[in-house]
Amino acid sequence: MTGRAIRITCRIIACVCGVISLATAVPYAMLRGADLPVQSEWVIFVAILAAIGVFSVLVSFLPRAWIARLCKKDREDEGLFHLPLKVLLSFAATAYLVAVFAHFAPHTWNLNAQVMLALCPLYLVKMTFDPSPVLVFFVLAPMNAGVYGSLALTLAYAWMRLRART
Repeated sequence: MTGRAIRITCRIIACVCGVISLATAVPYAMLRGADLPVQSEWVIFVAILAAIGVFSVLVSFLPRAWIARLCKKDREDEGLFHLPLKVLLSFAATAYLVAVFAHFAPHTWNLNAQVMLALCPLYLVKMTFDPSPVLVFFVLAPMNAGVYGSLALTLAYAWMRLRART
């Protein structure tokens, strides 16, 4: 793939993943309503989902020179978008599989809700009602992949920034 195609693809995917992450934070906020500040574990989920969503959307719209300056790389460096895109896609694929696993796991396993909410933010939907496999494959699992893609993008750029310091 050419450098321009990688940049455009990374920006589009980053924006989509960021919007998905922000949209996923909404059910958490609506679930607790006014009680949200009291329930610290819910505040953490909302804050993390919102922060990585905002970061991903911002990165998708920032000029390439600004991103290069923040990562202390050359503007023409292929790794500026290539590495985050690879990390994003690998996290997204893994998160998709985790969401499908969470749906098809037997009820006798008694999966810990807090752990599953951290691994699969849309496990909240499974706790509320039992979605159909079609809904899981085409809506919930891709949304989970988007959330973790957004997290991967955030981690990839943070890692590039920290690595540039040394």
